[in-house]
Amino acid sequence: MYNSNTAIKLSQEFIYAAKTGNGTTGFVDKLKKIGYETLKNSLNTDNDKKAFWINLYNGYTQVLLKENPDQYKDPSSFFTSHQIEIAGKKFSLDDIEHGILRHSKIKWSLGYFNKLFPGKTEKELRVGKVDYRIHFALNCGAKSCPPIAFYSPETLDAQLDIATKNYLTSEVTYKDDKLYLPAIMGWFRADFSGKNGIRIILKRHLMIPIDADPAISFNKYDWTLFLNNYHVQDL
Repeated sequence: MYNSNTAIKLSQEFIYAAKTGNGTTGFVDKLKKIGYETLKNSLNTDNDKKAFWINLYNGYTQVLLKENPDQYKDPSSFFTSHQIEIAGKKFSLDDIEHGILRHSKIKWSLGYFNKLFPGKTEKELRVGKVDYRIHFALNCGAKSCPPIAFYSPETLDAQLDIATKNYLTSEVTYKDDKLYLPAIMGWFRADFSGKNGIRIILKRHLMIPIDADPAISFNKYDWTLFLNNYHVQDL
């Protein structure tokens, strides 16, 4: 069931424990104590990095909010708080999402600007290239988030394709030559190559006609706390 890779195996076991309620404390401790060089050497490819950090992001979001749901009353503080310790390094959820998984993007820049001086750890651990599909895999605990799945490097591309198709199918509306899209596609639109890139993605998934050039509107995000939103076919 698990990849033999040490770090990825821990991330998979951790997300599984977060779902089943079998106890995550032991895995949190192991993730703290894993050697930093072991962590780096375990994450050789972008698929390794994406699988590991998506699993950890989703697992820690569930664990932290189940321990203290009141944290969600101030989402900004929750996402920027350095309360995740991996290999002796402290991370926030924003560090994982925007620093590592989005290759040092500035959070509120629509995805168009990178940090000028990212830290050494971030540069060593981040992916080489932004993959817009991560936005359909990361669950921040809100009702508008995509469901959580169990990610593995060997099958990651197929899994992310499925996650993308499922989320777009449930969240996108095309009516009277106008597209109503999930808020995350607006927040990080450059990750999708802008509005034209978004249209191309939707055409690829056969959600709008190939010759369509619809206007785009972004829906309001529902920040209602909604935990245990796991994909029914995973974990």
